Amino acid sequence: MTNAKTVRWGMMATGGIVRTMTRDLLIDPKTRGVDDILHVVTAAASSSSKQSAEEYVEQCVTPMQGKETPCIPYGTYEELVKDPNVDIIYVGTPHSHHYQNCMLALTNNKPVLCEKAITVNAAQARTLVREAKQRNLFFMEAEWTRYFPLSIAVRQKIQQGQIGEVVRVSADLSTGEAPEIYDTGHRNVNKDLAGGALLDLGIYSLLWIFQTVYHTLPKDKRKPPQVRGSTMTPEPRTGADESTTILLEFPVSSPTGRRNTHAIATTAMRVHFDHARETESATPAVRVQGDKGEIQVFGPIYRPSRFRVIHADQSKPIEVYSFGFPGGTHGMSWEGDEAARCMLAGKLESEGMPWEESVAIMAVTDEVRRQCGLVYPELIETTDYPVDMKARDAAVKREFINRN
Repeated sequence: MTNAKTVRWGMMATGGIVRTMTRDLLIDPKTRGVDDILHVVTAAASSSSKQSAEEYVEQCVTPMQGKETPCIPYGTYEELVKDPNVDIIYVGTPHSHHYQNCMLALTNNKPVLCEKAITVNAAQARTLVREAKQRNLFFMEAEWTRYFPLSIAVRQKIQQGQIGEVVRVSADLSTGEAPEIYDTGHRNVNKDLAGGALLDLGIYSLLWIFQTVYHTLPKDKRKPPQVRGSTMTPEPRTGADESTTILLEFPVSSPTGRRNTHAIATTAMRVHFDHARETESATPAVRVQGDKGEIQVFGPIYRPSRFRVIHADQSKPIEVYSFGFPGGTHGMSWEGDEAARCMLAGKLESEGMPWEESVAIMAVTDEVRRQCGLVYPELIETTDYPVDMKARDAAVKREFINRN
């Protein structure tokens, strides 16, 4: 890989999602047919302690990268974003902290790949986009599933008109895990951390709806949807949503725009998207229905491996497509390649996940929360920067202890 360009990553946080991303970045790119990019991790930071960062480096980076390319551990995010040996920051913190963390990186002139959901509201997303644009910096939401070969193939079949005009889409990601298994302070159910199904699981349901209805249109034809209805079931202890259903109407259909499209996004904790998964009785978690057939994607929809095309013309056979994960990647490698290529090419955003689409998705979640009365604390909704998140987190912890 003598002609490959090396991209040096700085990892903001050291939890599970960062560890998965690290492993995927450091897998030999040639195993997925990539010979123009080489990823290395040169720095990492934990907001809790330098020791946590040191443990992450020892456990996740050094065994794969070796000691020839050192990875520097830091005990603060401020140190990480000032490291001159970091080309791009991966933000893997809880989404309640994304706005402040991304602003920290951008205001220190570091390009950013930020985990989904990009923020907790559209105002924060717009502010980050404006900051990146003003500073001429690459910035991208890490909707990793969009970059799977499977997702690309689904979008191509829609654009080629293989199922006709898309008139209805449904997408579900539900875990079948009762929220009571989590302590009330856990990020999955803690409203103080923007917890709940909507911004964690429901983003994937919206991802599939947007990428099949909205993203398959030319840029100048894309129009955001109206939220025609929504409903939530609150988690009894915390008030975060444990189940959410959204009805959307897109004014322009794909691929020709001659109709409108209805879409239903669902997400829940207590029920599962398909208890019969990986068997002959499995049911699709995504259905993209056109007037000439439909595409069915089998879950989990954050990491699907197969879909099928069923034609309205029953003389045509059902087409089944399966996709693997080469080199043992979990699936995050492809979004890392995309971010690296965009940054090296001097692009500010990815065509696969453009800024306006990130904002449009957050605008949907804003309206859903407005309709259902779900409000997060002002300190994580604000567009003010900087906000002392450590002090804020300490206050939240004290309040939690006092309540319990």
